[in-house]
Amino acid sequence: MEGSERKKIGKKASYVAIFGNIFLTIFNIAVGFLSGSTALVAEGFHTLSDVITSIIAFVGFKIGMMPADEDHPYGHGKAEALVGLIIVVFLIIVAYEIISSVYTKIALGEVISPPDKIAAVMALIGIFINYTMTTYLIRTGKKINSPALIADGNHQKVDIFSCIAILIGVIGSQLGYPILDPLVGVIIALIIIYTAFHMGKDNVNIIMGKVSSSKVINDVKISALGLECVKGAHDIKINNMGPYVSVELHIELNKDLKLEKAHEIAHGVEQKIINDVKSVKMVNVHSCPTEVICKKDKI
Repeated sequence: MEGSERKKIGKKASYVAIFGNIFLTIFNIAVGFLSGSTALVAEGFHTLSDVITSIIAFVGFKIGMMPADEDHPYGHGKAEALVGLIIVVFLIIVAYEIISSVYTKIALGEVISPPDKIAAVMALIGIFINYTMTTYLIRTGKKINSPALIADGNHQKVDIFSCIAILIGVIGSQLGYPILDPLVGVIIALIIIYTAFHMGKDNVNIIMGKVSSSKVINDVKISALGLECVKGAHDIKINNMGPYVSVELHIELNKDLKLEKAHEIAHGVEQKIINDVKSVKMVNVHSCPTEVICKKDKI
C-alpha cells in the first residue's frame, strides 16, 4: 500500500473515532446526570478520555508516517507503539478515577437511587455506536498495519462491555437493587485495567522488536530464493518497527562470482523482498559464498 493511501485511510479512521467519541461523551454525561446513573456518568468521563486518546493516536499515526531521516534512519514507525503506551496510561488513570469515585460514594453512605430507564436506552445506543467504531478501527488498523489505530480500537472495545454492564446495572436497579449501578462502575474500571495490561504488553513487544509472526520470515526466505542465482538464505532477522518491518539476511551465492556481480544480486534481492513482502520497507543483504560456513563477524 502506498504511503499516501495509508495516510488517507488512517486519517479518516482517526476522524471517525474522534467525532464519534465526542458525541458519546456529551450524551453519556448528560443522560447520566439526568437519569441519576453513576455508571453512565463514569462511562461519559471514560468516553471523554477516548476523545483524548483518539487524538493522541492520530498524532502518533502522523509521526509514524514521517519518512526516514539522518537522525532516524529506520523511520519513525515506533512512534505509534509509544502512543499506544500513552493510551495505556490514560486508561489506568480513568480506571483509578472511577474506582475512587465509587469508593467515596459507598464509604460516605450516600443514598443510592435507581437510575431512570432512559439510562438503559443510552446504554443500548452506546453498545451499537461503540461496536461500529471498534470494528471499523481495528479492521482499518490491521489493513494499514497501524499499531496506534489498533490500540485505539481495542480501547474502544472496552466501551462495548461497559455499556452492557451499565444496561445490566440499570435493569437491576429498577428491580430493587440500586447498589448495582455503582458496582457496575467498578466492573467497568476492572475491564479498563485488563485492556490496559494487554495493550501495554503488545506495544512493549513492538518497541522491543518482537516478531509478530514467523510467516514474515518464511515469506522473506521464499522471496530471496525466488532468484535463480541465490542458492540459499539464512540468518534472517526481522526488526518490528510498528507499521512495517526491516529485514537483515545472508544469501548464499556461487563462490566464483565476481564482487561486482554479487553486489548487484544483493541489491536485486533487497528490492525483490520489498516488492514481494507487504510489511517490509527496508532490507539489508549480506552475501556469502556457497560451501563456506558463514560466521558472525568478530571484532
